[in-house]
Amino acid sequence: MGLKRNVVHGTRRETIFGWSCHMLRILSLLFTAVFLLSACTTSTTDPQLGTDGKPLPKLYKIRASDTSRIQFRILDSVNALREAAGQPTVDLDAKLNAAAATHARDMSIQNRPWHFGSDGSSPIDRVQRVGYEGSLIGENISETYETELETLAAWMDQDSTRNVILSPDAQKLGFSWLQENNGKIWWTMVMGS
Repeated sequence: MGLKRNVVHGTRRETIFGWSCHMLRILSLLFTAVFLLSACTTSTTDPQLGTDGKPLPKLYKIRASDTSRIQFRILDSVNALREAAGQPTVDLDAKLNAAAATHARDMSIQNRPWHFGSDGSSPIDRVQRVGYEGSLIGENISETYETELETLAAWMDQDSTRNVILSPDAQKLGFSWLQENNGKIWWTMVMGS
């Protein structure tokens, strides 16, 4: 096909293969823009690195339906660590879970990881408030973006928190968290006798 000339409403316009020259210019500019924009973006599957050179963590999003799965995964992991250390296993306790949940929520409200509640309560106060009849062994807390198993590993790296997890007197475990919209997780573990 060659050039053909059309007359539209008394105006002469050239067309090539049925396309007007004006439309061809617009399409060529559009293709050029798409090509240039695609050259400006990088497509990489490499993880983004933080200032320390380590890969930034992926967001660990916890759904409400994950609660029992996470609590039993922690229970199984703690019991495996306790057995390896020659200590008896512990059981998950609903009252200690409630005390842990209360404190995780309160740490988020206070925006700081520490063992005292915004009302001045201690870990002992919190386990008594939920009606736990045993004794408090200890409380481990964390403010992090890491999973529960990464948090447990970090607790095992510190003498004070490892001693709570491996206490020979521990018989019960409470474990809970609060995850903020930005992904930050406030973990709380409570061990009781």
